Amino acid sequence: MKENIIKNKSFAFALRIAKLFQYLQTEKKEFVLSKQLLRSGTAIGALVREAENAESNADFIHKLSIALKEANESDYWIDLLFQADYVDEMAFNSIKADLIQLLKLLVSIIKTSKENGRR
Repeated sequence: MKENIIKNKSFAFALRIAKLFQYLQTEKKEFVLSKQLLRSGTAIGALVREAENAESNADFIHKLSIALKEANESDYWIDLLFQADYVDEMAFNSIKADLIQLLKLLVSIIKTSKENGRR
């Protein structure tokens, strides 16, 4: 069976976000921004999983497009947490690199799906 890179990377990203959320809540006592990041950061993988069983190519593209929106929102929250000094530079750079990979993969999959008209 072929490896599903977007599925694996989005799950790993969600796990990192969940652990960052726990850290921000327990160590930094930050409860609002971290919750927003938790929601958007974990939604990416959930939407990728939903897209696996899409009813049509249009449904597949739609679900991945929403995942792309959630990834962009996550990018905003990560930037804000870093600029507000809740996340150190090393953690920020690492998470940001993972997020950029996800964004590139999602854009590529959506573009290819639109061009080919199939999943």
